[in-house]
Amino acid sequence: MSLALNPYQSPETAAVPVSPLIAQGALTDNMLIYLKGASPWLRFVGVMGFLSAGLTVLWGLVSLIFIPLTREIWDELPGITGMLLGGTMTMIFIGLGVLIFFPSLFIYRFGEKIRRYLRTGTDQDLEQAFRNNKSLWKFVGILCIINLAFLPLMIIGNIIAVFASAVN
Repeated sequence: MSLALNPYQSPETAAVPVSPLIAQGALTDNMLIYLKGASPWLRFVGVMGFLSAGLTVLWGLVSLIFIPLTREIWDELPGITGMLLGGTMTMIFIGLGVLIFFPSLFIYRFGEKIRRYLRTGTDQDLEQAFRNNKSLWKFVGILCIINLAFLPLMIIGNIIAVFASAVN
């Protein structure tokens, strides 16, 4: 075997670890302007998410209160469907309120930590801001995976429901 260099071999470069921007202190002026511009919007979206979560939970609790008042409507539904439908609606609204709360919390914290970083300039604040950003997208990714897992079940359930209604 020859020790000659292979002319078709891919070039190799020295592996140089890339230092994060924080360690280099290399946040450019434009980056800081973009962070400053994003911070109020992030906090606004976070607050709106908190309000949406609270109103969604409140709607679920209100629907729980009004279910007994509309008993005539629920009793007309076949079987125990009416009773289950009312409780299911309440659980869905409360669950959605909880699901809305967590991304809102991460968004708000991200905006707040950016704001604090712009005032103090400490790397810890910027690190915590990006930690909240990572948590937000991790939460959203997990919700996407759960959604993708339930999608085939929902499709199969809808097909069964269509065939069951066609038979009746």
